[in-house]
Amino acid sequence: MFFKLFSLFTIVSLVELALIIKVGSCLGALTTILIIVATAVLGAYLAQMEGLQIIARIHAELQSGRVPSDSLIEGLLILAGGLLLLTPGFITDTIGFLCIIPPTRRFFRKKLKEYFKTKVEVHYWRM
Repeated sequence: MFFKLFSLFTIVSLVELALIIKVGSCLGALTTILIIVATAVLGAYLAQMEGLQIIARIHAELQSGRVPSDSLIEGLLILAGGLLLLTPGFITDTIGFLCIIPPTRRFFRKKLKEYFKTKVEVHYWRM
């Protein structure tokens, strides 16, 4: 598992660096840096707004006595998306925006729930 994560982070970092260099050679260094900073600022703002909405939804679901499982997964996706948007790079920014935008976030939530269902075993005990 460690080797897979190490490989993933190394490969993604190298691809991001190559892409930043390529874009920088086409658009110029200053423009590329401004794009990277702008996506980080916009991403932080969007993550904050979406995160506040999710917190309000979780609070409302708890007040009504429901378990906020979908909202918690969406909150996790917003957190991951925000972190990806703060990481410099075009690939991570794209994935980060996809985690924050509600329609694609719902798609990811559905896929994560399916994944969790295959990984989590529930045992019921009778007394």
